[in-house]
Amino acid sequence: MNCGGIERLRVSGRCTRCALDHRLRQLLDDGSGRIRTELRGLHETLASADRPQTVMDWLSKNTASAVLADLATGTRPLTHQALDEMPHSKPLEHLRSVLVATGALPARDEHLSRLERWIHATLDERGGRDDRELLRRYALWHLLRRLRQRNNGTPTTHSQFAGVRQRVRAAIALLDWLHAREVTLASCRQADIDTRLTSPDATHLAEAGQFVRWATAQRVCAIEYPAVRWHGPSRTLDHDERWKHAKRLLHDDSLRPEDRVAGLLLLLYAQWPSAISRLTVDDVDATDHQVRLRLGQTPITLPEPLASLTRTLIATRRGHAVLGEQGTSP
Repeated sequence: MNCGGIERLRVSGRCTRCALDHRLRQLLDDGSGRIRTELRGLHETLASADRPQTVMDWLSKNTASAVLADLATGTRPLTHQALDEMPHSKPLEHLRSVLVATGALPARDEHLSRLERWIHATLDERGGRDDRELLRRYALWHLLRRLRQRNNGTPTTHSQFAGVRQRVRAAIALLDWLHAREVTLASCRQADIDTRLTSPDATHLAEAGQFVRWATAQRVCAIEYPAVRWHGPSRTLDHDERWKHAKRLLHDDSLRPEDRVAGLLLLLYAQWPSAISRLTVDDVDATDHQVRLRLGQTPITLPEPLASLTRTLIATRRGHAVLGEQGTSP
């Protein structure tokens, strides 16, 4: 073994960490016996991972090793666009995230990029030119533009990604249903929409309604589509039940700090899970005397023991990824 450590040797005569380093140097060789400059951070991070066997298992996958070799030699450009041109797969998306985490690729709004690619690919499959242009206006110039304005530079969440995609699918399903009746959105009448609304097989009516109301505002059609009123969850959490859960989160030390803080923000401050998941250490202002948390424009002062739990969470936080620095995640 080369590292001088004490560990069971592999068949190659190297320990797992030395075997990993050797494998990485083979994969990332730019053809001159050296590692490409942009990929040196990747090599250092992977070679020093806490669990080298996990990295070895990952590199044994054909997708990861083949793409890394192509990137190292320049056969494939080291860009997001080059990866976008490959067939989408979870191993490829994981590789992309590793390249971003190690500085080989710049960070980008991945959910938004995936959404744009999905919209273009989905609409390109549409046969009718008129439908395709109408859906393109709705998806790109209405849904995505509104999403960008709402996020104002913050990354798109998975729920936002799924929500926009569902709206586009609902619009497509409605247009297909109308075509089956040999009418278009422009020529359909109120009776057609009423039939759709009362059909037992109809799904995602609320999302389809958003499309119809947008089309009406754009003067594509002249029909009414009533909004679907949300009546709240099927069973509300009464006052006593809410405080029962809150007291457990406040005092049960067997629970993890991150679960206790998230649950208390939901129960006591009515924060959506998506909003809680976007909180970072920059939203916390902790001094010797108080802890302030920015949930909106004006920070709030957290009471004890929630304040102490938040301090503990910041001090002990660790990233969930196997790769990359574990203690610096915001």
